[in-house]
Amino acid sequence: MGATRTQVGIIGAGPAGLLLAQLLDKAGISSVVLERRDRAYVEGRIRAGVLEQGTVDLLHQAGVGARLDREGLIHKGIYFNVRDTRTQIDLEELTGGKHVVVYGQTEVTKDLIAARLAAGGDLRFDCEAVTIHDAESERPRLTYVSGDEQHEVICDFIAGCDGFHGPSRQALPANVLNVYERVYPFGWLGILAEAPPVADELIYSRHPRGFALYSMRSMRVVSVNVV
Repeated sequence: MGATRTQVGIIGAGPAGLLLAQLLDKAGISSVVLERRDRAYVEGRIRAGVLEQGTVDLLHQAGVGARLDREGLIHKGIYFNVRDTRTQIDLEELTGGKHVVVYGQTEVTKDLIAARLAAGGDLRFDCEAVTIHDAESERPRLTYVSGDEQHEVICDFIAGCDGFHGPSRQALPANVLNVYERVYPFGWLGILAEAPPVADELIYSRHPRGFALYSMRSMRVVSVNVV
C-alpha cells in the first residue's frame, strides 16, 4: 500500500474541490485531490451555466479567469416575464457594477483541471472505495483503491467536496451532522441547446403551469409539478 503525506486531502474533483485545491496552492498549502470518476467523465458532465459576480471574482483570484473573460457572456440584467408583461431589472445599476456571466460549469471544471495539472498539483482520478479514517484525530487518513492497489493519504485536514452521496457525509458522526433542508413540491428539467441567443439577457418566465429560465446560449426549462 502506497502512502502519501499532504496537508489537505480533498475528496471530489468538481468545481468546489478543484477550486479549493487551487486556492490552497496559491497560499502555499499542499493538497491531494481524489476523484472517483475518470478525467473524461468529470470534464464532460453538464451542470449549471450562470456564474454570479462573487464566483467570477474568486476564479480570477485563483488565476483561472482568462478563458472565462474571453468566452463568457456578460448579462448586465435580467428580464421577468409574468403573463404578457416583461420587466427588466438592471443588475449593474442596482449593485454598483455587478453582473452575472453565462459560462458553463463544465468549462470551469476544465479550466481548473488544466490549472492544477500545469502547476504540478496532485490530482488523482479513478479512485474507488474512498474511505475516511481517524476523522477526529490530528492525523486523519484517506484510503482508496486504484487498479488493484490500495493507497493511503495522510492529512492534517480532510475537505469533503463530494456532494450529498459521497463518503464525506457518511463519515460525519450523527451528533455533529446538522441538516438544513427545504423540499419543494416540483421537479426540475434542464434542456441545453446550441442555438442563437433568444434575448440579450436572462429571462425568468412565470406561467400558471410552471417556471422557466432562458439564457443566451442555452435554454433551461423548469417544469413545476405540484404534488
